[in-house]
Amino acid sequence: MSAATVPLAELERLMNAALQRSGATPAMARATAHALAAAERDGIPSHGASRIPQYCGHLKNGRAKGAAVPTVAKSSKAACLVDAGGGLAFEACGLAVQEAIRRAREFGVAFVSVTNSNHFGVAAHHLEPVAAAGLVGLAFGNSPAAMPAWGGRRSLLGTNPVAAVFPRRDAAPLVVDVSLSAVARGKIMVAARDGKPIPEGWAVDKHGNPTTDSRAALEGSMLPAGGVKGAMLALTVELLVCALSGSAYGFESDSFFTDEGRPTRIGQAILAIDPGALAGRSVYDERVETLIQAMLADDEVRLPGERRRKNRERAEREGMAVPPELMAKIRALAGETSNA
Repeated sequence: MSAATVPLAELERLMNAALQRSGATPAMARATAHALAAAERDGIPSHGASRIPQYCGHLKNGRAKGAAVPTVAKSSKAACLVDAGGGLAFEACGLAVQEAIRRAREFGVAFVSVTNSNHFGVAAHHLEPVAAAGLVGLAFGNSPAAMPAWGGRRSLLGTNPVAAVFPRRDAAPLVVDVSLSAVARGKIMVAARDGKPIPEGWAVDKHGNPTTDSRAALEGSMLPAGGVKGAMLALTVELLVCALSGSAYGFESDSFFTDEGRPTRIGQAILAIDPGALAGRSVYDERVETLIQAMLADDEVRLPGERRRKNRERAEREGMAVPPELMAKIRALAGETSNA
């Protein structure tokens, strides 16, 4: 059965309703639904509507606290700690971004940790307000264990995404967003849901053997991007977001993809930098554009973030193509029957 086309606003409304019906506060549901709709709009379905059954399951089974209200738990000039209170991540990350922007404007740089959190979706999504404020931004997050430490066999580290945003003078910002596994685990989740194989080199099964079976991959471990270098970067992010915030390491949490289990309690971090505090805004703008022009001298170069912007424009015109089985689940979770 072909995917159903759903207006973006309607999809966001249904996801909001499903989250509230599963126990999320209106503010938590609104922030979460908006982020998932943005992921669908930008052509990243692995971090979009497909996460609604997962998040609703976490809320219903106590892995995420629907009544949680994020707070600034500790503050020290250019740094602070945001406690998500065990809730879904998006409202807490929104507070962290607000604090990072405010503090970077005052001090030139700011680092904000988020603790007691959950899956935070597309890392770059959280940096859009940072770029809009004219600041350079970086976002980091860990996740339940999915990759072994280098030389090991058991899953220990998360796939640990890293995102960066660089505002430009008269154009959309450069947006970099990468998982430190060979591929985002969400892509394997989508392949398993659709009964499709995965390319070799993405994952190993639970016995440590290479596999193209997406379901076996979910039971096994991801492989790091770039071998030992990716593994070392994943270790760096794990320490950066957990040791500084007191969050749970990946091996101390259960898989995102089960409704029942321990609260995730993972962490995120936002770094914001004011170019004006360093070489200055005009120098920063010139240096960014000089590099971009050098990149674009090669006709094959595509600037990071460009594909997402094109997907965004198309989705806002045409709506979202969502698998009918997934739409049925979302409608059921929202307490609504299909319009068919």
